[in-house]
Amino acid sequence: MFRRRPALLVRPALDDDALHTTLSELRPTPQLHGLGAGRTRPLWEPVAELLRDTGRDWDRRWHRMSVLAGELPPAVCERWTAERPGDGDALVLRACARSARAASEGWAAAREAEQTCLRAADACPEDPTPWLALLDVMYALAVPVRDAVPVWTEAVSRAPWHRGAYHRLLRHLSPRGPGTVTAMTDFARHAAARAPHGSPLALLPVAARVELVAHRHLRGRTGLGADAHWNEARAAEEIETALAGWFRTAATPHAEAVADLNLLAFALVRTHRPDEAAPVFRRIGRHMTTHPWELLPAPERTFLYWRDRQGV
Repeated sequence: MFRRRPALLVRPALDDDALHTTLSELRPTPQLHGLGAGRTRPLWEPVAELLRDTGRDWDRRWHRMSVLAGELPPAVCERWTAERPGDGDALVLRACARSARAASEGWAAAREAEQTCLRAADACPEDPTPWLALLDVMYALAVPVRDAVPVWTEAVSRAPWHRGAYHRLLRHLSPRGPGTVTAMTDFARHAAARAPHGSPLALLPVAARVELVAHRHLRGRTGLGADAHWNEARAAEEIETALAGWFRTAATPHAEAVADLNLLAFALVRTHRPDEAAPVFRRIGRHMTTHPWELLPAPERTFLYWRDRQGV
């Protein structure tokens, strides 16, 4: 008898069920009208509880803050800070939310977001999150790399080897932003070589290579030979570094492990290493991420083809 496979889970929360539950709680049900209709407690309270439970896990705090900033209606953050003006979590979340909107709201809004980030950093001096939010603003404004690096340094001085911090600077160094291919790849290789064994930063050179693919797609270079760099000897070395330095270790899963697993599976597929891709797809399970599969035709169908081919 045919058994239908469970649907893919493509969601910003990744495999963070507590975050996903909080986001679901804030969505109006079909029987109610408008955000928060029928609720007896403040809209921001579930968010406050989630962030309080997160504590000083800076890696997970950044993941949750950045997802909440992109998914929550702006009214939630603004009401929270209005009703609890001294609440550090509220100030940091508002900084992240305003940073997330900076690219679409114009120069004045970006400048205001910058000041919001600095106020949040003053309120939570040990937290790297406001500095990462500020990096988002700087990326939106195409601020030169030399001016972004000191902000990144503020973040990693508070949380060395912070996965989100390294990926944010990698994006800034990308040719899709104000950076260059050489600067991006050099940074990724240097960081991976210095990172502790078991750190997800072992995957940074693979992430940089995928970013190069995205850059070429943006420029319309998708024809014959566009992906030839996957056949380079260095590509195989980068993947082996990711496998040996992170995937095959006993490292504790980090907040965005699902995103890294998808990057690794994508790279293994593009370099024709299906046997090594199989355990990666098993660990991914249903949690596909939009990036980097969006770089291929029919992303979900392609993901399922390769996953099912491995017998997962």
